[in-house]
Amino acid sequence: VQLQASGGGLVQAGGSLGLSCTTSGVSLRNYHMGWFRQAPGQERETVAAISRPGSGGATYYTESVKGRFTISRDNAKNTVYLQMNGLKPEDTAVYYCAASQNVNWRTAVGYKYWGRGTLVTVSS
Repeated sequence: VQLQASGGGLVQAGGSLGLSCTTSGVSLRNYHMGWFRQAPGQERETVAAISRPGSGGATYYTESVKGRFTISRDNAKNTVYLQMNGLKPEDTAVYYCAASQNVNWRTAVGYKYWGRGTLVTVSS
């Protein structure tokens, strides 16, 4: 499974960005999907995740992004999105999308397939 993330960039604090993650050759419908981020010198952390439709399409958010970020999926377009509003400088990181068929879909350890990251920089 090859994943391609896009949509990163530079934005001022309080602004918004939307990330997209697409793939080809497989249907993301069969996978739980997650967005993760890693800031310099820090460990990779889960930002948001969404279970596959067959598992109910439940969502998970790390506490620091609740109410600001929204994860969604368009199975017809084979794409997963992360809408980020109210961005803060501490949201600056490389963001990765990943796919999993593991029951442990809320944490990075459950993910086998990873895309290249896209850099999000939030200026103060």
